Amino acid sequence: MAILFSLICFSSSAVTAFSPQGGEKYPCREASTAWDPDSGLGNHRAVVTVQQASGAVFVHLPWRRPDSNPEKKKVLVVEARSGKFITNVWPLKVNNDCGDFVFEASEAPGDYYFYYLPYKIEGKSYPVVTYLAADYQPEKTWLERYGLSPVPGSKFKPSSLPRAELIAFEAVDDFSRFYPMEVIATSEETAKIIETYKSEPFLIFPEDREHPVRIFDYLPLRWVEAGPQTKFEVTANRGEYFVFQLGLFAHCRNLEKIKVVFSDLANQASGKVIKAKEASCFNSGGLGWDSQPFEKELSLAQGKVQPLWCGIQIPENIPPGDYEGEVAVSTANLLAQKISLKIKVEDKVLSDSGDSELWRQSRLRWLNSQLAVNDEVVKPYRPLEVKGRTIKCLGRTLTLGENGLPARIESFFTPELTAISSTSTDLLSRPFEFLIKNSEAPAQSWKNESFVFTKITPGKVAWQAVNKIPALDLTVKINGAMEFDGYVEFKVKVEAGSGRGVDDISLIIPLRPEASTYMMGLGFKGGRRPSSFSWSWDRSKNQDALWIGAVNAGLQCQLQAENYSRPLNTNFYQLKPLNLPPSWWNEGRGSVRVEEAEVRDKKRKKEVVLAASSGPRQLKKGEVLYFNFNLLLTPFKPINPGKHFSERYYHAFKPVSEIAATGANVINVHHATEINPFINYPFLRLEKMKAYLDEAHRQGLKVKIYYTIRELSNRASELFALESLNHEIFTPGQGGGYSWLQEHLHSGYIAGWFVPELKDAAIINSGMSRWHNYYIEGLAWLAKKAGIDGLYLDDVAFDRVTMKRVRKVLENYRPATLIDLHSANQYNPRDGYASSANLYLEHFPFLDRLWFGEYFDYNSQPDYWLIEISGIPFGLMGEMLEKGGNPWRGMIYGMTARLPWAGDPRPLWNAWDDFGLTQAGMIGYWSPSCPVKTSEPQVLATVYHQKGKAMVALASWSGKTENCRLFVDWKKLGLDPQKVTIEAPAIENFQPAKTFKPGEEIPVEPGQGWLLIFKTSQSD
Repeated sequence: MAILFSLICFSSSAVTAFSPQGGEKYPCREASTAWDPDSGLGNHRAVVTVQQASGAVFVHLPWRRPDSNPEKKKVLVVEARSGKFITNVWPLKVNNDCGDFVFEASEAPGDYYFYYLPYKIEGKSYPVVTYLAADYQPEKTWLERYGLSPVPGSKFKPSSLPRAELIAFEAVDDFSRFYPMEVIATSEETAKIIETYKSEPFLIFPEDREHPVRIFDYLPLRWVEAGPQTKFEVTANRGEYFVFQLGLFAHCRNLEKIKVVFSDLANQASGKVIKAKEASCFNSGGLGWDSQPFEKELSLAQGKVQPLWCGIQIPENIPPGDYEGEVAVSTANLLAQKISLKIKVEDKVLSDSGDSELWRQSRLRWLNSQLAVNDEVVKPYRPLEVKGRTIKCLGRTLTLGENGLPARIESFFTPELTAISSTSTDLLSRPFEFLIKNSEAPAQSWKNESFVFTKITPGKVAWQAVNKIPALDLTVKINGAMEFDGYVEFKVKVEAGSGRGVDDISLIIPLRPEASTYMMGLGFKGGRRPSSFSWSWDRSKNQDALWIGAVNAGLQCQLQAENYSRPLNTNFYQLKPLNLPPSWWNEGRGSVRVEEAEVRDKKRKKEVVLAASSGPRQLKKGEVLYFNFNLLLTPFKPINPGKHFSERYYHAFKPVSEIAATGANVINVHHATEINPFINYPFLRLEKMKAYLDEAHRQGLKVKIYYTIRELSNRASELFALESLNHEIFTPGQGGGYSWLQEHLHSGYIAGWFVPELKDAAIINSGMSRWHNYYIEGLAWLAKKAGIDGLYLDDVAFDRVTMKRVRKVLENYRPATLIDLHSANQYNPRDGYASSANLYLEHFPFLDRLWFGEYFDYNSQPDYWLIEISGIPFGLMGEMLEKGGNPWRGMIYGMTARLPWAGDPRPLWNAWDDFGLTQAGMIGYWSPSCPVKTSEPQVLATVYHQKGKAMVALASWSGKTENCRLFVDWKKLGLDPQKVTIEAPAIENFQPAKTFKPGEEIPVEPGQGWLLIFKTSQSD
């Protein structure tokens, strides 16, 4: 690419001397010797040479550094040959422009290193880096001998001392260097630019994509040398998405409401044009994660720099040649500035818009992608069906009242959860109610004015109902939508026609007791529902949803309002917690209660009422409140034990042949590995990744990769473009973390995961942003280019909208892909006491497996296992993690440890294969029709059955040895008790071989169990 001002090339073999016209040179080069920055030396140094030994030598370092308060940071001086630290060092002047020092140079001729950002590092995955304070302790006699003041910044004149010569500035590696875009203009140079162009409203510095703007408080030296421009000439290819920057400098005054307008680009010879609609500025707006267009109000404070990242799609079919036009940058308070833009389009065609070459930055257009934003249905779900006001999805129906609220909810899943039947389970004892209480007008008859379906597609059905409450002069408008997975949203708008006080506004969900056996959420750990429960809002807790139900029928209710913004999670919740909903929270008056209540019904004596109340408030005339809530109707899909048992995971990066030898057939490749080194940016080792996947596919294995959104590696090519979007992508925070982040991002971010071996330092993303669009496109690219077989999600920082798109993209480009979700237990103060299963329930419809996880207590009771860990009530199965789990209890739910992370499931795999478990049906203890029960309440049994034989898993939650008898429904098992043998096959680290007779007591040790094979003599 050619531009109007000169480019300065970095050479590995020579010193590059870069200086503005008449200004001080900035010599830089690659490091002449290696060093460990984390040893305390830091990432940057100046190399100076001394020709003659002297007790005191003066050196001037024009370092042009971008960090804050350099005068407060120490400089370490080291003699190059010996590595000896020089104690007698004294700063005369230290600022961002330069540093003047006097130091003792007893060894000469020779070089000395000035490490000017030394630090101390503590911690590993979340390091704390502290820069050494400017605490110099030279010998007092040395200071006196050379007339140096004990106060830095004295009027000492160095002319009487010999001078050291600056050779070059070096960084520990190319990735850490400041040159060229973080080498700042001096205050004098900046003042000169301001004075020279004081009549201009603001200054524009066009910049190529290979030099991302990195600093916003200073002008880069590169720009001072070139000066502001009015023309920009570049070269692009046909089909390329061409990206460039317009660097703004508010040199005289603030810039308000910055806008960018593109003209058509015309080729005079052919008359062809590149339409203005093909161009966009990412800093001005775009398409959000929710597919909604948005504009950003962009302003710039005086003295600050703002890059405008722009992109133009060059059509493939236009003739080569020069295309000319303009880019106008306007503000609300100043005259617009125009840049003449000339793009020389070459004959070469880029079929992928340039995406395979990261330096082109063409992937920035992915930020506005709408890939997989549609109402299509993914497997195993079915298109929605509408009959009257009843909407049917896979295994569930929702019937609406004319007021727009649920009147009936049915589940058709069997109690075993392995199939869908024709017999339904009703969740509700009566319809939902939305109550507005007022003692002055107790008669609250609703008048429904309209109900209409506003959208009916295979994947989504929407409706609107308008209701009046005449006695209270209120309008309640309900906009609802149900999607193919059983997600239902309600936007409830309450508008006051006149001023009025109300005693309460509440949502009432009346449930049948048999469909509300268990509960989870709002601080209640998953398990059996208590007879009464109450909760109130607390922003320090990540709690806004409650699941209540039975294994085969349930619902989650999540309370929201118009101010909802997805909070951060997993270690970072407290840095961006929930926005409390003004309607439901009501300044602390809101609450949720669950209570058993008597009902006047001859057939039904009790119901369970979930009541979300907002408490008393005064409504103003015309005031609008949004009492929004979302429902998830569970289960989402039947479990598939055969598929689950046939997919055997290996969670580590090893040679494919080594993994295949274990019997595993699904590989999860974490980040910080050879083919996927940098967290959530798996694009830098494509060839190696593809070679590994190809080999795995040849051997019949699948490979899934770690790739999610919560944080982003500092190795991302688009990092500084994303930073320029002013916290749209990265969550604002206090900065800190590893040294690279502090030295190049400075502040205003939250430091994430760090891998010391790779110096991979991540930044936390915001809850919802356009980065989700990029993520979806990146996933499609990996599926097409590398052939990945799915994803390993390590907690989830995106919503179900993005999760749907993930599933659709994988299904489209790589059918039969797999997604598993790992979560460490979020029930702790740092994570806001959230239950992981409840927190991520909206994602469960699109997952294949769970891996819960660190800090889960496998000593908990069976109801906790069932609801919080197993995934079964929601249509999923999983594995155990913490200390390898409990293999006996795990088999009750079809769970094992994951190889090779913790525990070794291979002996169990062998036992499964001997029995033929992948062809067996599963009937868990939770099913009333489970054909095997035990005599001891704390010993549970789950049955895996085939024709003529069964595998029975026993597990104890008792604190003592229990001698159990089995109560067997032989008819259901299809076995003759007179011909049955009961054998416990020998399984390493699980059980010894043993034979039992029908009716014989079976001893079960505390916390252990058995895997028993029932078969007749004719069985295989």
